[in-house]
Amino acid sequence: MVLGPRLDQRQSQSLVMTPQLQQAIKLLQMSNMELMEFVETELEKNPLLERDEGDRRDEDGAAESQAEEASALESPALEDIDFTAADPAEIPKSMELDAELDNTYTNDSGSDVETPAFDTGPYRESGGGGFDGLPPDLEQTLSEQISLRDHLMRQIGYEIDDPTDRIIGIHLIDQLDDAGYIREGLDGVAEALGCPVSRVEAALAVMQQLDPPGIFARDLRECLTLQLQDLDRCDPCMQALLANLDMLASRNLSELARVCQVDAADLGDMILELKALNPKPATAFDHDISQPITPDVLMRAKPGGGWVIELNAETLPRVLVNNHYHAEILSKSKGRDDKTYIMEQFHSANWLVKSLHQRATTILKVATELVIQQDMFFRLGVQHLKPLVLRDIAEVIEMHESTVSRVTSNKYMSTPRGIFELKYFFTSSIGSTSGGEAHSAEAVRYRIKTLIDAEPAKKILSDDKIVAILKAEGMDIARRTVAKYRESMRIPSSVQRRRDKASPR
Repeated sequence: MVLGPRLDQRQSQSLVMTPQLQQAIKLLQMSNMELMEFVETELEKNPLLERDEGDRRDEDGAAESQAEEASALESPALEDIDFTAADPAEIPKSMELDAELDNTYTNDSGSDVETPAFDTGPYRESGGGGFDGLPPDLEQTLSEQISLRDHLMRQIGYEIDDPTDRIIGIHLIDQLDDAGYIREGLDGVAEALGCPVSRVEAALAVMQQLDPPGIFARDLRECLTLQLQDLDRCDPCMQALLANLDMLASRNLSELARVCQVDAADLGDMILELKALNPKPATAFDHDISQPITPDVLMRAKPGGGWVIELNAETLPRVLVNNHYHAEILSKSKGRDDKTYIMEQFHSANWLVKSLHQRATTILKVATELVIQQDMFFRLGVQHLKPLVLRDIAEVIEMHESTVSRVTSNKYMSTPRGIFELKYFFTSSIGSTSGGEAHSAEAVRYRIKTLIDAEPAKKILSDDKIVAILKAEGMDIARRTVAKYRESMRIPSSVQRRRDKASPR
């Protein structure tokens, strides 16, 4: 065998994704709102793309042409006007002023006539002319929601006189988290500002006296303590309660009453006082507006039975290729580079229109099959949700599972039972004890929550008891699965629930 370099020719096949295919896949997993932003970008870049406004565009065009014809008949063209021969300005008899010149106010300083003042009501100024006394504009009367930073900055100007302490206070404001806590240590603040830690602690003590009470706390215990001090309710018994919040969390009330040296009634009153406090003082200044979910698919019931599934046309972008403009600029282009650019933009525009149509068709196919598969859920409720995986939908519509996964990502459907993400309808299955049809994991989770919500205070259901009830109803489920579902719904254990329902409210 000879060892040395040589040239070989081999033939092989490989799957290569073209840029157009990558774009189509990218469009498929976008929501309608994301798609609108993408199309707006393409409309700016591609001169051959335009919005499809339908009949309204034709009506607007006809109205515009009629207006142009009317204006052309009424006035001469711009190039026909002789700007060198300017006619003297004359006022017609019908437009003459109904006042004589000698009756006009001339603001003569030598006149003895007293000038009448304008009465602007409550906005009248005591001296001088001008428009300072007029009512403010509408924009100036609109209410403004102050932010937490602005609220604290205003208080610093009144409470702190020393410039150095003010700088420390401003730096501490920047360290606040969304709940209003100082999570970082003061050593980092002192190092960043080049001052002793003791001075930072002194400035923090002043900042903790600002409004809202509990701001600038370093943990929950300190936050509640600051609020109780502001209410003058931080007595020794309450301090003992704050020092043992872990006992309160575990509902160990008997031991907590012994530590606080109070009886059960007083302890209940103290717990109610704590519940009235705000553990996150900064949320009072949280003015973020929650944006509603815009569904991509609309579903409604037919009058005679069945369902109607359609895409949300209000959020679906509509574009088309301007073939007339393409033919016009292509015939007038002379250079090879210009023609190449025009053809590239033309193919790109055609591919985008085709991809949008294919995306809409695919989403409609998947949504329709989901409604067919989950018909019992829409009719009877979540307890009848059917176990479903991507493969079940992909086999029916004859597409790949990855395509179904992309279609159901970030897509929402408006149904008679509410707005759901398309991913919601895909759930794992729980086997049946009788060997019959499997149960949806979401339906089992709903059944567990229903059992726990209906349990009496004196007969708390343990996980083993829930397993026994579910198996009697035909659901083959293990205890650890019940515990996992219960924890995912943030439902405490049976021991914790027994303490919660036995404690005073």
